[in-house]
Amino acid sequence: MKIYIPDIPVEGLEIELKEHTEINNIIVPVSAQLKVEKVGTEIMIKGSLTSDVIFQCSRCLKDFSMRIFINVDVFYHPVEELKGEETHEIKIDELDMDFYSGEELDIMNLINEQIMLNIPMKPLCSETCKGICIKCGTDLNAGICKCETLHIDPRLASLKTFLENS
Repeated sequence: MKIYIPDIPVEGLEIELKEHTEINNIIVPVSAQLKVEKVGTEIMIKGSLTSDVIFQCSRCLKDFSMRIFINVDVFYHPVEELKGEETHEIKIDELDMDFYSGEELDIMNLINEQIMLNIPMKPLCSETCKGICIKCGTDLNAGICKCETLHIDPRLASLKTFLENS
């Protein structure tokens, strides 16, 4: 969905949308309630979005769906403000700022970016997920494997042999 910037009214623009977008090559549903305001050349977008994203558990490697809620608070400035600068160091107060060029702003780019920024680094299907056995690959949530759990660091194997023989 694109917004034509000159058409944003003084009182702002309320956007409520239900779309599908592609995250990590998977199509996911997204719903968003956003308020778009324009002050001079600055565009402010605030609101929230919700999406059901499919992840792979970092412990058991099973796919699972998780609903994520994201608060959106982003400012857009015209990219022309950067002209003349070869490099621009981002300051702490500029982390929620982006730039636009031309007279259109694509809201789906903002939504995709916000979802990607809020994907957990280590998604878990459950906080109590036991994962898989590192030896046989058995799902430890489904049952117990018969692998020996005693692990000896191979660097200390000669010490173990020494202690057994003394």
